[in-house]
Amino acid sequence: MEKCNNEKVIPLISSRVSLAPMAGITDYVLRSLVRRYSKSALLTTEMISSEYLAQTLNGRSGTEILKRGDNHSPISYQISGHKPDLMKKAAEALNCLADMIDINMGCPVKKVVGGQDGAALMRTPKLATELVKAVKEGTDKPVSVKFRLGYTFDEMNFVEFGQKMQEAGAQFITIHGRTRSQMYSGSADWKKIKELKQNVDIPVFANGDIKSVEDAAKCLEQSQADGVAIGRGAMGDPTLISRVERYINSGEIIEPPSLEERIEILKYHLDEEIALRGENTGIKFMRKFYPYYLAGFSNAKVLRSKLVIENDYSNIIKILNSVNLKSENL
Repeated sequence: MEKCNNEKVIPLISSRVSLAPMAGITDYVLRSLVRRYSKSALLTTEMISSEYLAQTLNGRSGTEILKRGDNHSPISYQISGHKPDLMKKAAEALNCLADMIDINMGCPVKKVVGGQDGAALMRTPKLATELVKAVKEGTDKPVSVKFRLGYTFDEMNFVEFGQKMQEAGAQFITIHGRTRSQMYSGSADWKKIKELKQNVDIPVFANGDIKSVEDAAKCLEQSQADGVAIGRGAMGDPTLISRVERYINSGEIIEPPSLEERIEILKYHLDEEIALRGENTGIKFMRKFYPYYLAGFSNAKVLRSKLVIENDYSNIIKILNSVNLKSENL
């Protein structure tokens, strides 16, 4: 294991709010945007395959997904896989980048669970335990696990699973309040999470359907969790995490950004993705964010339909500026 020459000690949890990992979403740019507004929230990378990382280390792939900013700490790097040796190597490779290493045991996507990764590991708790131990051998940083309530409604083993993860050495848990079979449909069951919190001794963050300060407050009340992990709620509002932190710390509720402010953040987000990926790829990458930034006004659907097929940067800016001009009347 490579030891890092880091004099600064990053506490396991410096905030009761984290940015939840989302594949293809929580990239360098979104993490940087969240950090503009929150100095203490735990950031988490998008899921990094241990198989991919092994190829990267052998010089066969790029390392863009690993990029971090100087101000990104505290940051958790999330890895996925089902082979203990590769997971250990992944942890070793990330040891000097990460303040925490998170193991994905909750991704519900078919191609992930079909490869025995993600939520499929909830059906193989013995292997999941071995993965935690292997990752701990590869890093001197805290190790966390993210999982769901279970694979199906008939296999809700989240309490026993969480206990096994703790016994294996996990120091932090994030739990999504749905089963794998639900994917992202229905509603997250925050009350269920309370059962896990009552049966483990390590911090538990609740995840799923937290799209506002009010949602976060309700989730904390129902789950009795130590904190909340916010995913899709931050996709069109990078200020949400900081606003939830402010509410938890002081009881103050800060209004969400106005439409004009969201447009300005969106334009900045677009520019930063282009700077990272190049104009063509950056523009296409941003299409998934438009529905989240542009919502809640009468002609939002029409504008989004134009943006998702537009490839010219100047035309995109014209469309966005037209939203600004009309917003007072929306």
